[in-house]
Amino acid sequence: MSDAQQASDSAPVEVATLGGGCFWCTEAVFQHLKGVIKVESGYTGGHTTNPNYEQVCRGTTGHAEVVQVTFHSTVISFREILEFFFSTHDPTMLNRQGEDEGSQYRSVIFYHNNMQKHIAEKLIQELDQARAFDAPIVTSVESLKVFYRAEDYHQDYFLRNPDEAYCQRVIPPKLEKLRSKFLEKLRSQG
Repeated sequence: MSDAQQASDSAPVEVATLGGGCFWCTEAVFQHLKGVIKVESGYTGGHTTNPNYEQVCRGTTGHAEVVQVTFHSTVISFREILEFFFSTHDPTMLNRQGEDEGSQYRSVIFYHNNMQKHIAEKLIQELDQARAFDAPIVTSVESLKVFYRAEDYHQDYFLRNPDEAYCQRVIPPKLEKLRSKFLEKLRSQG
């Protein structure tokens, strides 16, 4: 039985929508957390209806590559989701993560309600005050308008393509960082 199945069917379920660079990388990280039910890659924050991957990659639609993380909030809180988010990408890079450059790779939290907005803004303020990073956080906090699910071939990308060169270069270091900092919050492997 999976961790998600072990959580009560009546446990409160919440959704977080986050952009932290390539959605293949972000999806792979969140799929390892206890309490996470589902992670879907997609696009939001732009001005084009039903954008596709090629349009978003051109950077003309205004959308960010994001993941929607559905989770049991009694197992993992929204704040904890954000703590993982901030620890697995560089929130000080404007419109860039590693080799990926463009506004579609921006660091952004799309909140679903005022409580999420408050938690996100407060955590960013705390991290900046603590100088948790070498530069100020540039992560924007925006209201979610509409989420467009990415094409099927983007879903579970790392799980289905573990030997793909980009995945091998970028994702394992993120997973190792997650294991070293948050081992008790990870699903058991096996």
